[in-house]
Amino acid sequence: MKWSWRIGRFAGIGVYIHTTFLLLLGWIGVSYLLQGYTLLAALSSIGFMLALFACIVLHEFGHALAAKRFGIKTRDITLLPIGGVARLERIPDNPVHELWVALAGPAVNVIIGGVLLVWLLLSRTLQPLNALSVTAGPFLERLLMVNVFLVAFNMIPAFPMDGGRVLRALLALRLEYTRATQIAAAIGQGLAFVLGFIGLFANPTLIATAFFVWIGAAQESRMVQIKSALAGIPVSRAMATEFRTLSTDDTLSEAVEIVRTGMQQDLPVLENEQVVGILTRNELLAALTRMGQDTRIVDVMQREFQVADSHDMLEVAFSRLRSCACHTLPVVHSERLVGLLTMDNVGEFLRVQTALRATASSG
Repeated sequence: MKWSWRIGRFAGIGVYIHTTFLLLLGWIGVSYLLQGYTLLAALSSIGFMLALFACIVLHEFGHALAAKRFGIKTRDITLLPIGGVARLERIPDNPVHELWVALAGPAVNVIIGGVLLVWLLLSRTLQPLNALSVTAGPFLERLLMVNVFLVAFNMIPAFPMDGGRVLRALLALRLEYTRATQIAAAIGQGLAFVLGFIGLFANPTLIATAFFVWIGAAQESRMVQIKSALAGIPVSRAMATEFRTLSTDDTLSEAVEIVRTGMQQDLPVLENEQVVGILTRNELLAALTRMGQDTRIVDVMQREFQVADSHDMLEVAFSRLRSCACHTLPVVHSERLVGLLTMDNVGEFLRVQTALRATASSG
């Protein structure tokens, strides 16, 4: 994810922090100082926010480790001001597996809350919860309350929360997956409408939550429909077979001539007929500014990239294309480049397939 820095790697999963999260911490500290609080109080508020987001990271690791149990890798976990995001390579195909993966995150918060409650009871420091708020009260009790809130919020039966995935998994035990997703998305959007209506008269925050839920449900339904339409279709049917390439000895000036034609945004770089790198349009422009047209491609190309095999299913390649920070997947067969796959290819393929089905049904 752009504007993110890696802060560590745990269980083989990179953990990143987004720039905007640092801005949030700075804003919290400055706000406290401007309201007349002491520096110690400002630092304490930042410390509580860090503890809260540590719980969120552990929540995401719950999902990641459960997914790993079922053979699904997690690309990374990124900490954002709105929470954490664990990027799984794919959603489990088995509804039971998806159910366990979805429940694993809230289960972590239940465990954290349980540990905090036991400690407070044993230390006899538990105070009445009605005297607490997010900004006032003992540190550990506030953290306990926040973990309870995280469980309740995440179990709302609507996408993109975990509760929406739990609902979809339960429905998919008896229904076809796409149909289960559509029903779960419809329930989520209905709930969003209710939350938004209540928010008009009670709490404006509910309106923002309703919008978030509505958009998340629509996106999940649309993505599952696309994946269903791509199922069972090989990449070779959708990939572009007319493309241009570069060699490691070429210069940026040669890449410029290709990009000017408007044929491709990204250019595969070959050595001995094998793909060894990718030069993206953005990297090309940045390199031209910094280094000039005579710079060799090998000095600026991207060496880590995703590929697809021409015999891969389009559904799998589409998920890979969505999850990687790239616009183009080189398509290979027997380690030889045979095509390129982009979102434009996939979209055009779907439009053609839809038109063909409409023609067949009308005939």
